[in-house]
Amino acid sequence: MKNIHVVDTNFILRFLLADHEQHYQQASVFMEAVQSGSELAYIPESVMAECIYVLLKVYKAPYAEIVEQLSALLDYRGIVGEHVPAMKQALQLSLESSVSFVDAMVCSTASQRGWQTRSFDKKLNKLIKSEK
Repeated sequence: MKNIHVVDTNFILRFLLADHEQHYQQASVFMEAVQSGSELAYIPESVMAECIYVLLKVYKAPYAEIVEQLSALLDYRGIVGEHVPAMKQALQLSLESSVSFVDAMVCSTASQRGWQTRSFDKKLNKLIKSEK
């Protein structure tokens, strides 16, 4: 069985931004192997949320571009985890609506698992109603 590597925010950012040559090279080699499926990687939801935050707030990247890059990353053959479809859906929901990725993740997780949600957040509740 292949080892699964849990990747952190900094690793993903160095790969996407290519702003530190040595780190980018290492990340690039590994992520090419993940893309082909010869290596397996797990991206926690918290890492995805932090990547979005840093790209938006620190690097001032356009949200549509962030969603495009992270969605493409989640399509790599070697990305594993039962939460991946919910993360992909949450990225799209957050792009199409005015809710944060975290709120969209609540909605998409509930939707994909057939669960109910509880929230006092008006935007999230509006999204939940529209998804039914």
